[in-house]
Amino acid sequence: MIKLFRFFLCVCICVASPFAMATVKLGASPLATYVDNDGEPARLNTIVQAAFTRMNQDVELSVMRRAFLGSALSSGQLDGEFAFISLDNQADNLYYSKAYLPLRLFVGSKRPNVADISLIAQLQDSRIAVENRFANTDDIRQIREIKWSRNPTTYDTFKQFADNRAPFILTTELLLADFNRLLIADSEEPVFLSPVPLISKGFHLALTKTSQNQTLIKQFDTVIADMQKDGSFNEYLGVTWLQKDIDGDGTADFITSGKVYHRPAEQPFLNAFPLDDTKPGDASYFYVNGVAYTTYEEAEMALGSAAPDEPESFLDREVYKKILKQW
Repeated sequence: MIKLFRFFLCVCICVASPFAMATVKLGASPLATYVDNDGEPARLNTIVQAAFTRMNQDVELSVMRRAFLGSALSSGQLDGEFAFISLDNQADNLYYSKAYLPLRLFVGSKRPNVADISLIAQLQDSRIAVENRFANTDDIRQIREIKWSRNPTTYDTFKQFADNRAPFILTTELLLADFNRLLIADSEEPVFLSPVPLISKGFHLALTKTSQNQTLIKQFDTVIADMQKDGSFNEYLGVTWLQKDIDGDGTADFITSGKVYHRPAEQPFLNAFPLDDTKPGDASYFYVNGVAYTTYEEAEMALGSAAPDEPESFLDREVYKKILKQW
């Protein structure tokens, strides 16, 4: 379970480099499986740490409540935010990276007819469980036709949904996939998802406006693009296939790593996690550990037969066991 720490408790990542700037201090608000500093899986911590390591730049990551984060940014105690969500308006005094990870919010339900929902307007007057990290943003505050059931944590959001106090849940597809892994492992019926995300935004790095930070933002964007191509993102996200236009031809390519689990006869066209808005087609390449192949069969051969075990959920089974028993 995510625990909220005071500002001075932080995760420090240091990479020695005689040419690097002074340590960059970044903060973010907790979000289960994305941002954490208590030893739980934290996808964004890992991505940002790896990116700054490749940039040969010392970085210190702090996880804190939203109110503390705003105060630390305005007072100059932090140089920026490493998990800014574009559901909020951008500040004039900060530089923002490109979205290094999409934020795709789906609606989940215990009923399969959620497959008919593709627009927020279709949920007018419905009660939807949502985490405060999303609910307290500029964009979602403006959606007034929904009866939002706000919750302080991811756990509380899933519990409210599981207890039938809200017939729908709005959260990320990665969190829904993690929760469904727990359900399936217990032979329970998984949550049904809307066919498309009802809200699509992104996670960004934000840095205070200085000439040095402007350079860092550009370096960060470049390094992230490399990490998305070479299979690193697959490992950090726990996702077998990603899709993104790598070669700039307007067609999405497929990306994977030999270090992630692959199901037999898997079809990447059906379950790839998109990193941009492009669609796959006949011109799609298949990237394995950064190497491009023209067909899926060639990529499959490149992966070989030795494969890691199927990954467990990023959500802690012990923490969620009460919810699973009540499902």
